[in-house]
Amino acid sequence: MQNLLKRGSAAIVGVAESDLGLVAPHTSPIDLMAQGVMRALDDCGLQLSDVDALFAATSQARFSTMMLKEYLGLNPTWNDNTQIGGSSFEAHVAHAWAAIQLGQCEVAVITYGSTQRSVSRAAASPREYNYYEAPFKPFMPPTAYAMAAARHMHQYGTTREQLAEVAVAARQWALMNPAAWEKEPLTVEQVLASRMVSHPLSVRDCCLVTDGGGAIVMTSGERAKTLKKKPVYPIGYGEGISHNSIANMADLTVTGAAVSGPRAYAMAGLGPKDIDVVELYDAFTITPILFLEDLGFCPKGEGGRFVSGGRIAPGGELPVDTNGGGLSYCHPGMYGLFILIEAVRQLRGECGARQVKGAETAIVHGNGGVLSSQITCILGGPSTV
Repeated sequence: MQNLLKRGSAAIVGVAESDLGLVAPHTSPIDLMAQGVMRALDDCGLQLSDVDALFAATSQARFSTMMLKEYLGLNPTWNDNTQIGGSSFEAHVAHAWAAIQLGQCEVAVITYGSTQRSVSRAAASPREYNYYEAPFKPFMPPTAYAMAAARHMHQYGTTREQLAEVAVAARQWALMNPAAWEKEPLTVEQVLASRMVSHPLSVRDCCLVTDGGGAIVMTSGERAKTLKKKPVYPIGYGEGISHNSIANMADLTVTGAAVSGPRAYAMAGLGPKDIDVVELYDAFTITPILFLEDLGFCPKGEGGRFVSGGRIAPGGELPVDTNGGGLSYCHPGMYGLFILIEAVRQLRGECGARQVKGAETAIVHGNGGVLSSQITCILGGPSTV
């Protein structure tokens, strides 16, 4: 599919979050999806009656597109309920791009909603029994990511202080984002002193548990030029699905991003040095370190040293997770939609105090499962088409 997708044939034209943090009692995931859809349509000036394709995923509704169709009173000609965890929405972008280019639909919405803070994480995302792992009683998913972090520390000398630098940088970005959940400054020392969850990851090395949702709107390249916001184009895409259970991950320090990233770069005709903004799925502090390595921003094993000294914080050399990330902004369970929203806003120049000056390209990397499904999207402004 990669070589057949034409640059400029589809664009992201609208983005919006639904209510975030802790939502009103009795709010459902489909309520949050619908709220996000209406806000994203308003963002680009389209109407609900324009929508002819639905893309959605959530851990709380197996048939989310059918439920959303019913809720919104739509009769879509195309729907996609692909569920590969938190990277589902990056996959939806490529699927929508293809469907629009092929003329199967013209206006697609990609949406997500979750009430995991309201109903508890365990109730929102019940885990399937794994015969090889469950007898050891892991606390999932933190235990899986802690194993990757511990292996990285053993193999490359990465330190807990370096992991903590990721959380501190995310918090500094979050303090410039009015929508962020966390509002207080954070230091490396505070991360190290916080409650241990699964060694070496403390509670400040772990993502938030919030409610939330949102949506993005995609349409044809031609129609995008007629709408009220600057179009943002998908120009590169790659997948790397490496395993399901962490026991079957071939190397705990190498993720599927090592496959998806090069495929996305090749399709876009770009490399890491050409990327202005980096939006990574930061479920835990180890994940940006692994992804920065596997996406080519630093050599394998150098991620801990790379993030040190404020390099990925505001004012650093490489702006990473500029909304505050899953560590400090929000994390309703499947975070991948939110990094797409932030990347689009950065490329449209709408991010206020946290805006990366002159941003024209962004890499968005989604992660699903326990480092399992890795999807890389590269987005660009009009000058890249």
